[in-house]
Amino acid sequence: MTSSRDQIPSARRIVVKVGSSSVSGANVGQIGMLVDALASAHARGSEVILVSSGAIATGIPFLKLDARPTDLATQQAAAAVGQNVLIYRYQESLDRYAIVAGQILLTAGDMENPTHRSNAQRAMERLLGLRILPIVNENDTVATQEIRFGDNDRLAAMVSLLVGADVLVLLSDIDALYTRPPGEPGAERIDVVPFDDELTEVTFGDIGAAGVGTGGAGTKVAAAKLAAAAGIPTLLAATESVADALSGAPLGTWFEAAAL
Repeated sequence: MTSSRDQIPSARRIVVKVGSSSVSGANVGQIGMLVDALASAHARGSEVILVSSGAIATGIPFLKLDARPTDLATQQAAAAVGQNVLIYRYQESLDRYAIVAGQILLTAGDMENPTHRSNAQRAMERLLGLRILPIVNENDTVATQEIRFGDNDRLAAMVSLLVGADVLVLLSDIDALYTRPPGEPGAERIDVVPFDDELTEVTFGDIGAAGVGTGGAGTKVAAAKLAAAAGIPTLLAATESVADALSGAPLGTWFEAAAL
């Protein structure tokens, strides 16, 4: 088990999740920086899986829309266009390191169906064995409200369980979990969250750019708790600090895992 931040560089298998607002719109340039960090971890021998949001957000300008659509059909259309562009942008950046990406799109139904779940697990294991970098996203083109994960933080936690990751890294627009939204007076950064800490003193606010992503601090804590219960520790850190995070720097908020 990866028991502390400084052990991340030696982790065998790492799941990294990045949100829509970090890789689309004005922040699309962060893809290159993210890929640099993933490639560095890949080069030292770690098996890396990226869970990336951003299909709908990436597709919005191509549909000539001013904001995230509210109806399901247009969301699906935006996802169909945006996922194509998003994976192209990742692969174009990964080409600098001669790393090939493999696209995996899942629904919550896939994770609940034993056959689909087994197929997804087998595919990811084979990709990792071939030194391919899997890029996972929710299949927004076919997902409906009834079968959605709800947010990609939860998806990332479930993928971590699926592949038996050593650590989960949740990247965000802010650098850590705080006792209250970091813009509010009195907000204090939380360095470590013990496994049995219910965080009753924390007042949750949103994390991410309004109108683009669907996750917030609450979804990240829930995802970290889900992973931790399965023995997988989680680091919550800023997207811009991903290289330092994967190098074991003392940053972000570390969620300790259950001792299994």
